[in-house]
Amino acid sequence: MKRMIVTFNWSSGSRKWRQLLVTGRTFALLSICSMAFFLAIGLGDMLHQRTAASPVSTMKGFAANVSGTFFSDMLEMEVPAFTSEHQGDTALSGKQVSAFLMRLVTDVNPNDPKSLLAREFPGMATDEPYLIRKGSGSDTVVQPDDQAPLPNDTASQGSGHAGEGDTGNNGSSVGSGELGTPPDNGTEHGAGSEPGGDEGVKEEPATPSPSTKDDPAVFIYHSHSRESWFPVVGGTGNDPTSTKQNVSLLGKRLAEKLDGLGIGTETSKVDYPTAIKNYKWVLSYKYSRKTVQDALASNGHLKFIFDIHRDSQKRKYTTTTIKGKDYAQVFFIIGQENPNWRKNEKLASEIHEALEKQYPGISRGVWGKTSKDGNGEYNQSLSPGSVLIEIGGVDNTLEESYRTADALAKVIAQIYWGDAKKAVAPKES
Repeated sequence: MKRMIVTFNWSSGSRKWRQLLVTGRTFALLSICSMAFFLAIGLGDMLHQRTAASPVSTMKGFAANVSGTFFSDMLEMEVPAFTSEHQGDTALSGKQVSAFLMRLVTDVNPNDPKSLLAREFPGMATDEPYLIRKGSGSDTVVQPDDQAPLPNDTASQGSGHAGEGDTGNNGSSVGSGELGTPPDNGTEHGAGSEPGGDEGVKEEPATPSPSTKDDPAVFIYHSHSRESWFPVVGGTGNDPTSTKQNVSLLGKRLAEKLDGLGIGTETSKVDYPTAIKNYKWVLSYKYSRKTVQDALASNGHLKFIFDIHRDSQKRKYTTTTIKGKDYAQVFFIIGQENPNWRKNEKLASEIHEALEKQYPGISRGVWGKTSKDGNGEYNQSLSPGSVLIEIGGVDNTLEESYRTADALAKVIAQIYWGDAKKAVAPKES
């Protein structure tokens, strides 16, 4: 009888299993390491944003990808007397053009590899505008919409020329063009007789002491001085700008209320399309920067500087009802190209939170913007107390906007006098 011997090649099978296990373990290890790597990148960038002076690391646009020589050449074409000192550099190279086109088409910056991952990880899209503080009045987060350029904004709208002196701005040399004053219709003679006053929220008037009327602490101006409202100009078919009935009325109302609360306030009456020869809408903040600089130079005690605008969003996004009264909602804009933007944001958030506490729903929040979606700086680097405030939108009425200006004045006065008391309070030993 023959024996049949069956021999299993265990050594060959076990070797294959070992190879498979080693491969799987290597794959798992690489997967975990990759996950940890990308998580570390995201967390590191978020930490960097919280600790850095500014969250902005890049600026999207053509200007960020061309040399200074290119702009020098442009100036030489416009100003024959100007001669560039840069003669050796190439004004515009193929590399610069391709980098610009790459960003324009794909939103990826070839000079910043991080941009490949920016949209996939929280906190990495650093040049995107975002809501810093959400208000109860912004259930649907709708960002502010900038006013479109004025029609024929390249032409001077009047006889004023830069450098003739602004009697409405303490001798500013920005220009002589002044915002118009509407006919006296009974709306400018004190809080008791003005429509749109703060009827919705009744409180005892504050009696601050001392007063700063002889030493103004607040400065109000308007970079887009002709922004108006459809109900004022006569309907949606018209241009929502006006030389008479515009946001300067809100600045004047806010100033009057602050004065009544003991806080001296200066206002700029410069109408830049009139004051600036060959006015360019895109240079609005350059013109108004000179206004702010002159105000700071003439008064070293200015604590708050407000650039008052109105939003271009529709009524449903810019209106709230408080105790049966309609109010124009406010948006606070912070330019994050300013290296010290957090100081400005602190003031904006303080006003926002106080408003929300006393007038729930009136604030749409604090919006951070970079040069990708706007000016990006808004003259706020000139003072930590500088904030851009948008009151209402293009569909709001003047009465609704006045109510909000009154509410703003009350809250700003409370913050100002609260800070003043802290400043003079004796230190505990």
